[in-house]
Amino acid sequence: MNITRLRADTPSCESYVHFNNAGASPAPEPVHQAVLRHLELERQIGGYAAQEAAEWDLAAFYTEAAALIGAETEEIAFVENATRAWDLAFYGLAFEPGDHVLTHGSEYVSNYLALLHRAKTSGIRIELVPSDASGQVDVAALEAMITPQTKLIALTHVPANNGLVNPAETVGAVAGRHGIPYLLDACQSVGQLDVDVRKLGCDMLCATGRKYLRAPRGTGFLYVRRGFIDKLEPPFVDLRSADWTAPAAYTLKATAQRFETWERHVAGQIGLTEAIRYARGIGMPVIEARISDLANALRAQIADIPGATVHDLGHRRCGIVTFLLPSEDAVQTAARLKSAGIMVSVASQGLGRLDYEASELTALVRASLHYFNDDEDIFRFMSTLK
Repeated sequence: MNITRLRADTPSCESYVHFNNAGASPAPEPVHQAVLRHLELERQIGGYAAQEAAEWDLAAFYTEAAALIGAETEEIAFVENATRAWDLAFYGLAFEPGDHVLTHGSEYVSNYLALLHRAKTSGIRIELVPSDASGQVDVAALEAMITPQTKLIALTHVPANNGLVNPAETVGAVAGRHGIPYLLDACQSVGQLDVDVRKLGCDMLCATGRKYLRAPRGTGFLYVRRGFIDKLEPPFVDLRSADWTAPAAYTLKATAQRFETWERHVAGQIGLTEAIRYARGIGMPVIEARISDLANALRAQIADIPGATVHDLGHRRCGIVTFLLPSEDAVQTAARLKSAGIMVSVASQGLGRLDYEASELTALVRASLHYFNDDEDIFRFMSTLK
């Protein structure tokens, strides 16, 4: 699939150039059409009949999602977003007072709020692993902090507001050696990086559709390793996640579907399936390489502006580029770019970076590149920026 086709499949709204996956990436045309077809079918014959007619498409979701991340179909659950997927896994863990959880300053704030909630309700103890000199999680320090009470390692693969890629595979190896459950937030990485859960060594992984996968909002999925599924108790059940076996008894589904609900966004699930199929048709190694090349080119050109600072951390970086100009704050820069039809976002302390206070940063401009961007987009971006 060539770049001309990719750009043709990407809608343009008032000549906007998208450098922003914070809200949602524009859906490819095949994804858009798949959702519209099902919505039209629901309008014609009703939701139940339309869902029955789409049985094959709904089943294909598990095959496509599993293939995307190197999993098995029984390890995949459809959920409405990455945060809910993370919550389902996290709240499915049994904690006792004094249990120890390790995480990092790059952890997404929604996840950290859930950690704080269980510290209050279950008595867990949260400890932040320090960063190494590059700003990524210090894996040696993490291993040294493990105690017999450590019951979870939670890590965000790619932070929402920074271009670093945490060494999730190395962390997975540490978790595996010590037999500690490992929960990975892959909201920003699935769809832009070539993710393989076997190599990562995670027991649980959450992903969204609306970012790099370019699927509809209200879609996502949860991966739970097959041998770990029975160790999680869903925080709630319904007739999708469990079978009613007797008047006073039920049996949980043996697969990751124990984390699903019966009522769902059917058109969205079909759209997510088509989006995953679209990405796999291009090839995740191809997508990862192209996004990385574009982002590195943008970083280099921003760094050439006198006084401009690029704030991406880590040894490995991805398609998210964060920066500041010397002459204006992040909000002003973002507004100026938007007025020129260039969509970026502002990464602020309240949006999900625990280390902002320590680094004395309050906000950054966040430009998030995708494979449909090209050199012409970067030229327009830089001309406006300067």
